[in-house]
Amino acid sequence: MDQLVNLGRETEMLEAMGLSSIDELFSDIPESIRRMDRLPLRGPQSEEEIWADAQRLLGANQNLDSRPSFLGAGLARNFVPTMVGMLATRGEFLTAYTPYQPEVSQGMLQAMWEFQTMVSELVGLPVANVSMYDASTAAAEAITCAVRVKGRKAEQKGVVYVSQFVPPHRLSVIENYTQGGGIELRMLTHGWDGRVDLEAAAVAAGACAVYVEQPNAFGELDEGLLRLKEIIGEGTALIVGVDVVSLGIVEAPGNWGADIVVGEGQPFGIGPTAGGPIYGLYACGREYLRQMPGRIVGQTVDEDGKLAYTLTLSTREQHIRRHRATSNICSNETLIALMGAMHMALLGPEGLEKLALRVAATTEATKQAVCAIDGVDLVDPGTPNFRDFAVKLPAQAADAVTHMDASGVLGGFDMGEWWDSMSTCLLIGCDERTSKSDIEALVKALGAWIAEVEA
Repeated sequence: MDQLVNLGRETEMLEAMGLSSIDELFSDIPESIRRMDRLPLRGPQSEEEIWADAQRLLGANQNLDSRPSFLGAGLARNFVPTMVGMLATRGEFLTAYTPYQPEVSQGMLQAMWEFQTMVSELVGLPVANVSMYDASTAAAEAITCAVRVKGRKAEQKGVVYVSQFVPPHRLSVIENYTQGGGIELRMLTHGWDGRVDLEAAAVAAGACAVYVEQPNAFGELDEGLLRLKEIIGEGTALIVGVDVVSLGIVEAPGNWGADIVVGEGQPFGIGPTAGGPIYGLYACGREYLRQMPGRIVGQTVDEDGKLAYTLTLSTREQHIRRHRATSNICSNETLIALMGAMHMALLGPEGLEKLALRVAATTEATKQAVCAIDGVDLVDPGTPNFRDFAVKLPAQAADAVTHMDASGVLGGFDMGEWWDSMSTCLLIGCDERTSKSDIEALVKALGAWIAEVEA
């Protein structure tokens, strides 16, 4: 009887949605990943057997430190001081969640306030939050925030222009966030050298926002972006995605017109970790303060006049009534952001400058060595690069990557995976750990492949 009742309810719900079956309800999910009637799980195992299986599976991963690696494309093979791990694993800090009770959490809250202060100073904007999930969610949230602030007065209602060369994985997150919200995404034209087309950018004046990245997906530092705010005007929010380490030597975006700055915090505090967990940075001007996402720690005084810290401004709806929330983010990456704060504090301003110079130097040294190989050309030879640079090859970049991998070198990222038209382009990533011997190994492996191709 119960089965008949449940079946009737199921049919009634399907009819209300205009569907005829459960299969139709889940038709958007590819059949290859739908759960089968019975999962192909092995039988019970002892702890010893489970541990052996785990080691076998994890051993199949390639450790970036085991060979010369030039695989960048958004994450850094950075060096994290040992002190960061030692401090972050103390019992006082060992939580991934933002504390609600300030009376028992002053240490953690102060640490997060210091994190916000460092991010704010780094990007040149007055307000920062405690972190986002990653750079992609930060970019998406920045766009929806800008639309909430600028949307009513914008000439182009609900329109946001996004850099033509935003990496597809980030663009996908942005599209997921904005669909159904009355936001229309349009592409901001760039040249195929990666630089923004400033004449074409005038079309964005009057839109809600423009999102660009500095350095861009090709690792280029585009001077044209310094004029972008002047072109689009004060009525349009300028959102800039950054490489945070580059800000040790590059002008902070807040100083050349950025209204919101986002980025990947991963270079500070934590390694690539197979793509996550990591954390995103988010800072903005005062105009966006009431609409910014995530958690914000404020500095105040208690009833005795002593300095105190507490969560502030964030609407309670973000945490308990999501349908009324201004943001899809109701939490953050507290522990990892704390590790980032420790790393930044250990570096200090001078240390950050030295780190940025070191990354810039290894980038330039690698670029010169690679471009000395016959058959290799820079995508844009006239622009300075930071961390990444893109080169054109005489054949498919995927083949070059495979050949170099067989030679023991992770030679870079096949840009054809992002854009079909760039299948002969290789994105080579550098970092503070790139050594002279790494560069020599890359040049040898890439040169050998080109020799085979041209033979």
